[in-house]
Amino acid sequence: MSRLHDEAHLVDRIGWLRAAVLGANDGIVSTASLIVGVAAASASPSAILITGIAGLVAGAMSMAAGEYVSVSSQADAEGAEIMREKWELANVPQDEREELIMIYQKRGLDRELAKQVADRLTAHDALTTHMRDELGLSPHLAAKPLQAALASAASFAVGAALPLGIVPFFGGANLPWAVSITALLSLAMLGYAGAKLGGAPILKSVIRVSLWGATAMAATAAIGSLFGATIA
Repeated sequence: MSRLHDEAHLVDRIGWLRAAVLGANDGIVSTASLIVGVAAASASPSAILITGIAGLVAGAMSMAAGEYVSVSSQADAEGAEIMREKWELANVPQDEREELIMIYQKRGLDRELAKQVADRLTAHDALTTHMRDELGLSPHLAAKPLQAALASAASFAVGAALPLGIVPFFGGANLPWAVSITALLSLAMLGYAGAKLGGAPILKSVIRVSLWGATAMAATAAIGSLFGATIA
């Protein structure tokens, strides 16, 4: 007797994983870049720390608001499509049946078998069948605005806290280097964790996030040094 095996599908994590990785990456890069830029301009330690804290709070709120608005718009669009599909199923069911048959034919079924599949699935759950096969909507990928907003805000704050936590322990010319190294190590770990959770290539993910983080910090350090020299 065969036994069904349990499968843990990574697609279930896509919604919150995308928001969390984006938030943490933005928190590390933007806060580290901000600190490096201000430190390179020869700001005082207290000014650097206050700037970093302000960046953490503002960034977390911005990420939450941005994710909520963006994902809410997606959810509204999905809801409108579902309402339209409900109306069509109630008012033009034969047209909807033909749409399903044509979809299954394009996937390789002959017309008679496509009719049988369309009728059987429609009898079981017409709306879910059309959402999945006609609209490409899946419960696994449904937009969840609040979940995305909370994941983004929390992960941004955690990411920003990593380079920010270095500030009280270093000063002068050592601070930009200490923050940059901490940020790059954090980005590498983030790339590894994101790839591991999502089942993606690890090395490619680590290199990608580290490269863009290094580029951002180098740019802000150059600008900070320029302004610092100009002010001096």
